[in-house]
Amino acid sequence: MKNHPSRRLFLRNSAMATTGIALFSSTTFANTFTSDDSPFEGYNPYAEEKTDLRTSSLFGKHLQVKGEIFDATGSYKLSNVTIEVWHLSPNSKKYRHQAKLTTNNNGEYNFITDFPNIENGKMPRIYFKVTNNHTTYFTELLVNDFGAHITGKHWQENNKLGEKILPIKEDYSNFSKVTFNISI
Repeated sequence: MKNHPSRRLFLRNSAMATTGIALFSSTTFANTFTSDDSPFEGYNPYAEEKTDLRTSSLFGKHLQVKGEIFDATGSYKLSNVTIEVWHLSPNSKKYRHQAKLTTNNNGEYNFITDFPNIENGKMPRIYFKVTNNHTTYFTELLVNDFGAHITGKHWQENNKLGEKILPIKEDYSNFSKVTFNISI
């Protein structure tokens, strides 16, 4: 006798996934998170302040991410904004790559990390929590060998950035650079 998942289990899981998608697509629901809560798995409010998340600087595939943080209109760069980043560590299902950084006087940020591992059937991604005064914004940067990408939610909430909204990826032998801008 083969062990097949029951139809009820399948329907229950499908209903839960559909409900989750509906809830997370709601901007109002996303804004109800407190400063320590995250819509993404793996968030750690106690991450170290650092700009180098790599576990090895000699081996592996590395990714440098830089960008600028803008106000909600997309017109002004914001200084002293806190950015928290995290992603699945290479060859692991754990979120050991985490950091906290602050934008400089020109609203710029920059960090280097190992290339993220793939989450269950998803493209590798880096999660961002951006905080300025009382405004908190969560987003994600999707990366693969063919480019860097944004989600539909990021497009909707950052479209005032115009040409600056799309991430730009440059590839080298075992190193990639991505420019990723965000507005809050």
